[in-house]
Amino acid sequence: MGCRLCEVEVLRYKNGVEVMKVKIWLQNFWIIFSFLTIFTHTGDLLASGGAILQGLDKVTARIQKFHAPINQFVYFGSLRIRVRACFKRPPEEFPESSAFLEIIDERPGQGAKLVFSGWMFSSSPSLSSMEHAVYDVWIVDCMNL
Repeated sequence: MGCRLCEVEVLRYKNGVEVMKVKIWLQNFWIIFSFLTIFTHTGDLLASGGAILQGLDKVTARIQKFHAPINQFVYFGSLRIRVRACFKRPPEEFPESSAFLEIIDERPGQGAKLVFSGWMFSSSPSLSSMEHAVYDVWIVDCMNL
């Protein structure tokens, strides 16, 4: 009887919607956990004047590093990127930079579309990543003031 209950749960979770809910819940759990570990430690966070970002053009396979000042737009291909905040841990702690980014895709003839708005973390870029067919963008570090 115990095995049948396990099988029923496995079959129930294998049908599309419920599997997606579980994956989304786990992903949100890790984002919140990372956010809490960054912002609830005893040390002070170091504010910065912007972020150092890196972008990958999947079509040409070129990687470009660029600086993005706080509240100013920078362009990478058809993407318009604005850094709202960037924080870095002190040097004596585990290295971590986190930035709040807004990324807008501006393709000619299609208008502007918000493709990412949220926190990115340098130590684990796949935790909160931008999903785009042509470009990948991730945070490398924060710029000094």
